[in-house]
Amino acid sequence: MPSAVYVLAAGIFAMVTSEFAVAGLMPQLAAGLGVDVARIGYLITVFAVAMAVGGPVLTLALLRIRPKAALMVVFAVFLAGNVLAALATTYSVLVVARVISGVASQAFFGIAISLCGQLVEERVRGRAIGVAMNGLMLGTLLGLPLATFAGGQYGWRAAFWTITLLTVLAALLTQFQVRDPGRAVRREAADFRVFRRPKLLLALVSSTLIIGATFSAFSFFTPILTEVSGFSPGAVPLLLLGYGAATVIGNSVVGRLADRHTVSTLAVGTLLNAVFLTGFALFTDVPAAALGFLLAIGLAGVTMNPAMAVRVQRAGNTSPLVNTVHSSFITLGVMLGSSVGAGLIEPYGLRAPIVLGAATAVAAVVTILPAFRTGQPVLPAPEVCCASTAG
Repeated sequence: MPSAVYVLAAGIFAMVTSEFAVAGLMPQLAAGLGVDVARIGYLITVFAVAMAVGGPVLTLALLRIRPKAALMVVFAVFLAGNVLAALATTYSVLVVARVISGVASQAFFGIAISLCGQLVEERVRGRAIGVAMNGLMLGTLLGLPLATFAGGQYGWRAAFWTITLLTVLAALLTQFQVRDPGRAVRREAADFRVFRRPKLLLALVSSTLIIGATFSAFSFFTPILTEVSGFSPGAVPLLLLGYGAATVIGNSVVGRLADRHTVSTLAVGTLLNAVFLTGFALFTDVPAAALGFLLAIGLAGVTMNPAMAVRVQRAGNTSPLVNTVHSSFITLGVMLGSSVGAGLIEPYGLRAPIVLGAATAVAAVVTILPAFRTGQPVLPAPEVCCASTAG
């Protein structure tokens, strides 16, 4: 596996650490900016909306330049957002900072995953994407605790300065370790025409549902574990650490399976996730069982990312725009799962989001099944993003 793929994982790690930082800094941010915690919570929504809407726009604007140069531009934009966040003295300024960071984060995901597809042979593309996506899993496992620790010990600004340092290091590694695969060639008609393909549209819907299923439950793990399962608040960080470790393991396994068994991996993994979510809903009040199902969800939930990406690339192409739009559909799944799940808690209780997740996972399986009937191409569709000049 080229070292560049691991470097791209480092960049994704920095992006994800920034994405999750606000969740771990809510009390400090509220006190420092003189607003209530609810308003700080809106910063998470703002970041997600900026990712979903602004990411593809920025990617489209960068299609004229080489992929590596595009990544460096995105790093610069992301760095500006985090520096602005670290220097913010008002809530409004922090909102602007989070919008800038969110737009850059989504664009980075799309361009980086596209670059993975260009740096390796097609037969190991899923494995390469799995390695890069470990940056996401490690961001969940280590990034959030890192930002929370820095903020707790040295103030919330220190957390954003830490992310800024991570970003600079990732940018330097990218500059010196990532090979530019080719010359960017913008073909707007081809870029947009690919989204007319039914296979691609169905794959995008599947990704939304797969991720939405997990985040319906994941968004509320802390109150579920403390109020229903009976774990102490002090135990929850360790439980979530175990969940994060499970995602790293599951992502590595799926990455190895995604190339030769793309659709089967998605179908089986998502069906297992539906079973695990159902078990979690039924036995939430049994601590040992709840812990077992929690770890199982970690193995089979967000870890479908490499197979999802390979399916989308084969149904469409490996262009940055296709991959960024795919990331936006994934973000849409996060937003829908968490928001609909939140709306179910008051009338139906904390188990309701888990039940929603199980039902959503079943719906995701239904959208995967047509791919067995139509089959998946052995090779991806012709590329539209670049003409190779690499030697």
